Amino acid sequence: MKIIVIGCGRMGAGLAQALSLQGHAVTVVDADPAAFDRLGPSFKGNTVAGSAVDRETLLAAGMERADGLAAVTASDEANVVAARLAMQVFHVPRVVARLYDPRKAEIYRRLGLHTITPVTWGIHRMAELLCYSRLDTVASLGSGEVDIVEAEVPPLLVGRTVTELTVAGEAQVVSISRAGKTFLPTLATVFHKGDLVHVAVLVSSADRLRKLLGLQ
Repeated sequence: MKIIVIGCGRMGAGLAQALSLQGHAVTVVDADPAAFDRLGPSFKGNTVAGSAVDRETLLAAGMERADGLAAVTASDEANVVAARLAMQVFHVPRVVARLYDPRKAEIYRRLGLHTITPVTWGIHRMAELLCYSRLDTVASLGSGEVDIVEAEVPPLLVGRTVTELTVAGEAQVVSISRAGKTFLPTLATVFHKGDLVHVAVLVSSADRLRKLLGLQ
């Protein structure tokens, strides 16, 4: 994939390096040429010095041919403008913007813009780590509103079906690992002893899921 990363701060540089190591063609844009030093000598992608919201800069970065764009500058406004330009003018298929202000994130999501809000995600993750739980979060989606958690099926659910661990709109079993294999269950799938389940759950419904698993 051809991916453009707008902003070469710590997050932008780290993202660009990770994507490059995965074999993607990465171009990094930043107003400060010195910021590219963060990429290190091993970075194999391209760099373009210029404004995140300047059309000529974006064209020089290959926006017309890009498969994806991540806007991760220090400015919420610049990130949103760059992301919306990518979506609406250049029709880039995959676009995501980092926002510091959680209040803005919901507004832009309603406009169809995918956002990541580190503050919101960090709050939920730190609270989770401080409050011990046998639910292990393996991924957070959106801006931290939905988690993918894993847990071993407790004895009280062995012999019961996935329906027992499903709450419409709040929690849903997305996979089960059993005897070294992982599969997608149906609502009628029966839990076995030793099953490891992965559940998509609203962060606000985590306590309810713990009760269903007998962890409270």
